[in-house]
Parts: sequence; C-alpha cells; structure tokens
Amino acid sequence: MTRSTCFLFSFYVATTAFANPAESSDPLRVDDWAALRAAAPAAVSPDGQSVLYRVSFGGAKGPSNNEWRLIGTYGTNSRKLGLPEQFTPFSFTRDGASLYGAYEINKLKQFAVFPLADLKVNSTPSLVVLLPRGIQSAIASPDGSRVAMLADPRLPDPLAEVHTVAEPDQFSLYVINADGTGGKWWCPELRNIASGDLSILGSSSVAWSPDGTSVAVLSITPKTGFHHVRSAIDVCTAGRARRVAGVPNVVSGITWASGGKELGFLSTTNSVLTVDHLWTVPSEGGTPVDQTPKLKGSAIAITADPHGRVWVLVHNGVQSEIDTFQGGTLTAEYRWQDGIINGLPIFSEFASAHGQIVLGVEDPGHASNIAIPQGHALRKITTEGDEQLAKVALGPVRVVHWTSKEGIALEGIATFPAGYDTTRKYPFLVLPHGGPEWNDRLAFDALPRLISGLGYVVLQPEYRGSTGYGADFLQAIYQHFGDRAFRDVDSATDFAITQGWADPSRLAIFGWSGGGFMTAWTVTQTNRYRAAIEGAGITDWASFVWTSDLPQFDYDGRWPDEDPAAFLQFSAVAHSANVTTPLPRLWEQRRDVFNEITAWLAEFNP
Repeated sequence: MTRSTCFLFSFYVATTAFANPAESSDPLRVDDWAALRAAAPAAVSPDGQSVLYRVSFGGAKGPSNNEWRLIGTYGTNSRKLGLPEQFTPFSFTRDGASLYGAYEINKLKQFAVFPLADLKVNSTPSLVVLLPRGIQSAIASPDGSRVAMLADPRLPDPLAEVHTVAEPDQFSLYVINADGTGGKWWCPELRNIASGDLSILGSSSVAWSPDGTSVAVLSITPKTGFHHVRSAIDVCTAGRARRVAGVPNVVSGITWASGGKELGFLSTTNSVLTVDHLWTVPSEGGTPVDQTPKLKGSAIAITADPHGRVWVLVHNGVQSEIDTFQGGTLTAEYRWQDGIINGLPIFSEFASAHGQIVLGVEDPGHASNIAIPQGHALRKITTEGDEQLAKVALGPVRVVHWTSKEGIALEGIATFPAGYDTTRKYPFLVLPHGGPEWNDRLAFDALPRLISGLGYVVLQPEYRGSTGYGADFLQAIYQHFGDRAFRDVDSATDFAITQGWADPSRLAIFGWSGGGFMTAWTVTQTNRYRAAIEGAGITDWASFVWTSDLPQFDYDGRWPDEDPAAFLQFSAVAHSANVTTPLPRLWEQRRDVFNEITAWLAEFNP
C-alpha cells in the first residue's frame, strides 16, 4: 500500500466515528478511489497520428499499476501495449517504429529501445546503453541523431549494501548517437544538473538547441549542504560548457526561444524559492530579464516544441491554463472548462514531426484524461474512469470566495456530500494543502471526495503562500507561515459557518506535510476543532532544519543557531501546553495504523 493510500484510508476510517452517515447509499469509497483509472499523455508519434499514454490505477492493497496504451489522435483504435514490466517508455524514436525509455537491469534504470512491431511482455530491447549508476531521463535531439541523458557520473558504491552515506545527488550529461555509439560525458564539470523535480508537469532541466549541436543545461546547488539556493545556466557541447548566466535564486525548466537567440526559464524574485515568473536571457550570455513582472497568476512549467513554440503552464487561482510566449508576451491558448490542464503540452521532439500536441485535462467530476486541440477548444479522446464514477454518488463542488477579517481576498474549493441539503448544518473539515507553496486545483481530488462521502462539507482554502495569485500573495508566507497562513485557514472555517454549511460543534482539521504543520499549529492556537489529524508535518522548526535530509529554507532564511527564538515562535512543540484537541499523527506507513486511528477516535463519536 502506498503512503498516500495509507493516510487517505486512515482519515477515512477515523472520521467515520465523527460524522453522521452520508445520505447517499453509494458514495465514493476507498476501494473505488484505489481502482479508479486515470490517463496521462506520454508522447506523440512523429507523424502526429498516435498518442502514447499511461493509464494508472491501484487496488485495495499494493502499489499502483500502470497500463501503457496507444490511441489515434482522433480518439480511435485504442490498444494496450504488452510492455516488459521493467520498461518505462519516454517517447518514440525518429522513425516512429520504436519506443525509447528506461529499462531496469540489476535494479538500475538504463537507456533502452524496443521495436513496436514485436512488442510484448517478454520482448528484448534492440538497443541498451549501460551506465554505472543508470539514467534518470533522456531526450532526443530535434534531428534525431543523438540522445542526451541525465545520469549520475560516479561509479557504484561497493559498500552500498552495508552503509548509508548522506550526500547530494549528482547528475551530469551523457550523450550518445541514436544507434548507441559514440557515448560521451558532455561538460563533465557540470555535476549538479537539476534532476527535474517538476518533471511531472513537463519542465526539463536540459533542452536541445534547434540545430541539435548543443544542449542548454540548468544546474542548482543541491539541498544537502547548502543554505542558499543558486542556479546556473550553461550551453553545453561535446567540447565544453559555456556559462550563460547565474541566477541568485531558484530556477525551473530551460528552453530555447526566439529561434535559438534566447533561453527561457522560470524563476522568481521572491524569498520562498518558488518559481512564478518567466524570464529570458540571450543564449550568448547576458543579464536575465523578467518578462512577466505583472503576472497575476504563477508560471509553473515551461517547454518549447521543435517548431519554436514556447509553452507555459500558468496557475490562475485554482484553475490552470496553457499560454504561449512570443515577442515578450504571454498569450492564453487553452483552458479546460470547470477544471484544469495537467502539465505542459506533449508533442514529438523531432523537427521533422507533425505539430500535433496533446494535453491532460481533469475536473471534479472526471479523472485525468487526454485531450487534443480543436481550434482554441479542447476535445477529450479518452474516457478513463467515467464508467467507474458513474456508479458512485458525488456531491457538488464549488469554487468559493470570501474576505477574511484582515481584508484578505481568499479563494477555496468546497466539496459537499451527495444529496446536500441547504437547510442542514454538516460536520465540517478544513483541509489546508501541503507545499505550502502550491495550491489545490479544481480537479478530481480523492481526499475531499472520500470525506464528503462520510457526510462532511470539506473546504480547501488557498491561503497566503499559495501559487496562482501573484508574487505578493506568494511572498506573504515568508517568515509568516504560522500567523498569516493560519489566519487565512481559520477564516475558511468562519466562512463555512456563516454560509450555514458547517455545524460549529462538529469542526475538524486535517493536513499533510505543509498542511500537517498547519494542523499541529492550529490546535495550539484555538480549541474550536473537535478533532484534528496531522500527517507528516513539522512541529519543531529549529531541530528540523539541521536534522532532516530535506532541509527547507523557503519559509524562513534565517539561521536557527543565530536566532532560535524566530524558529520557536511558530513551532507547535513550544505551545503544546495549549492543546486540548485530540491529535493523532500519521507518519510511518504501517498496516496496523487503521486499527489504531479507529480505536483512538472512537471516543469522540458525538
């Protein structure tokens, strides 16, 4: 069972004792959610006629499953591929006859190519490239003659089975010819190439030049061992690395723009180390320029297709859109009505390929699926999960707005039980998101759906520090996670009460990670919540900063040993004497946690 399944099910079981039974006889249950099928695009064939996509689904126990399929771009001829279990495809080869990707050999992911004509579970690859520590990702050049890979250049640790070394990851650039020959480390001095933490959205830390002779590379100081984040942009060839620019902040995504004259990337001027604006710099070197200083949303991911179109994923509140960037201007191109676009457009990386793009779309009533453009509109070509969701009762989901006592305009997503009755007051859960520099999106979100199925009204507030509302809103959380963000989250509960949704005597709060911190902190500041569950949150900032293998300075850049009071100020442990709200904590993945949580909360059955 995955950790996400663990905490979702734990809260589901725990709150059963807290709520009235849901009115619907068939609400969404954990088994329904675990088995729900969802589709995500992976690649487009060079002729623009086929889309490679992944269908993900789980079960009551065990990890998620992936099923790989091909479908025509008009939504026809969908078929399942019999891929070897150890193979994860990245894209098509230049001729469209094969797939390349990562193939697990001796517990390492290696670059491999599998022909489509004879693809089955026991197929053998037509090409394998073995590197000492495997690869992380790979991308073909626009002319199809080379493949660039991100890989750890170090030799394997012979004592890896008997000791653990805490050290930064290393990634460098390895380039081969398309036939597997001529493999070489390009620019071996670059060892901190960004590993692609945002690859789920489509951004990449490497990008081939339009002529296929060089690669733009983004490097970032690793988290382990560094207090300050610094980024570097280089143009790399077989012979050397040429420094284009240094950026004294975080950078995500790199791409070529203006026909190769510029490089585009995402960065920020804020203190919370979260990208939100689009920047450019001359590819020959120079000073980076913020091209979107007045952006009201947040630029989250960037890429460019081989035909020179630069695509940007922008969060606008709880929805998202795909913009194009040209001539210093962002222009909105695609939105998904009443929902979101999941990630950047997917296309063939070859210059000779058709210009077809595909997108992932999702909304509160439908799982993630694939859509293609028709003019400026989008049309779904897959319907994964629709048959399953048609069998369960789902309540309404609304985007809501309110103004806090401080005069802060806030937005949130409210999820109601099936058969919601406006004359009743319901048990209520406020659900602050993690990150904290992220946002809840208007999508099919399993957690609020599961809890609303128990008879709750659930409200997900976009507190200060969330993406999608501009730079000032994002910056406001810096050194103020425990007061400003807390007041915003608590104002969501005030709003739900004034709307008549929430029974003031049956209030609950739950969050995971950044939301876990918010939950623990909240119960030290107010006793209004009858129940709270904290998942993987931080309760002692000073000790966390120096003992965690994932130190985070995005909320507060001060040194704990120089100003410990600053970190105690918003550490829940320093205010534990104020807590009267029952507060279990979910952290480890243990199968007996369900029984523990159920027994623990049983006494709070109203």
